Amino acid sequence: MLLLAIDTSCDETAAAVVKDGRVILSNSIASQVKEHADYGGVVPEIASRRHLESIVPVINEALRQAKVTLADIEGIAVTKGPGLVGALLVGVSTAKAIACVRKLPVIGVNHIEGHLLAAFLEGPVEFPFIALVVSGGHTHLYRVDGVGRYRTLGQTLDDAAGEAYDKVGKLLGLPYPGGAAIDRLAAQGDPAAIKFPRPLLHDGSCNFSFSGLKTAVLNHLQKQPRAGDEGSLANICASFQAAACEVLVSKTAAAMAASGIKRLVVAGGVACNSGLRRGMEQLAKEQQLELHIPAPLLCTDNAAMIGVPGDFYLTNGITSGLELDALANWPLDTLTASFEGVL
Repeated sequence: MLLLAIDTSCDETAAAVVKDGRVILSNSIASQVKEHADYGGVVPEIASRRHLESIVPVINEALRQAKVTLADIEGIAVTKGPGLVGALLVGVSTAKAIACVRKLPVIGVNHIEGHLLAAFLEGPVEFPFIALVVSGGHTHLYRVDGVGRYRTLGQTLDDAAGEAYDKVGKLLGLPYPGGAAIDRLAAQGDPAAIKFPRPLLHDGSCNFSFSGLKTAVLNHLQKQPRAGDEGSLANICASFQAAACEVLVSKTAAAMAASGIKRLVVAGGVACNSGLRRGMEQLAKEQQLELHIPAPLLCTDNAAMIGVPGDFYLTNGITSGLELDALANWPLDTLTASFEGVL
């Protein structure tokens, strides 16, 4: 199947052409980072307007790169949620319009499902596996028994890891997005310079908490008047990153041990972080795990990843129809219940 995939869940307008849910023929992305940088975060109204301006050119570019036309497309997969509802509606409305005119099947895909299946675009991954999806809006551990079959093992109780990174970046006066800036500075600092807390590290659960870690950085800045100089800034970034990554790696290790599963997928925007990648690689080496972390382009928001579950559902005759609508909140677990007896 030749699939057109669309994602407008947050501040990236993305379209891709994917063959058989595994081969990327194109993956076009229009970023809005510059538009939101002055605000230190994504402004929903601005994001929606930029999606309206970019969606048709981005789709046309994806088709051009793939050397196909809409006449060649056999189905459409679009992010239905979760995300910013105004942004999602741009992608969903565009997908439904194309599906109606071209008489194509359309399927609404869960954005988080796309992230945790993105690794399939780089090679085969056997089920079951444990997946850590870690981004600006999500920090979840899942057991994945198949496409559409997910069980939450743990999740953040407050801030997502990526959200904490960006908020700490803002506290430190770093450019947006703060997560990438912290990762760059951390390479120059001493991760043991400041002993920041590791929330919930030994509570016996697979849940996360990053709000207290963020507050600890704020308290340190208030007590240290010279914390903003170059050397101190690098040490703060390195120490913060060490704390955040230790929690992410340790909780994932606990989930792996409890499940007895030896396959691990790490996905989402924070999976680009060099400290987290090193920590997961070390965990995989120590516990002899099969580790899958997609390339950075497939970790951040993109449309190609939406094509993986989209192809599976359409191939199995599961469609959304033109009544498809956007959902700001859409827990991944609910897919398992909705597909009971179908898959």
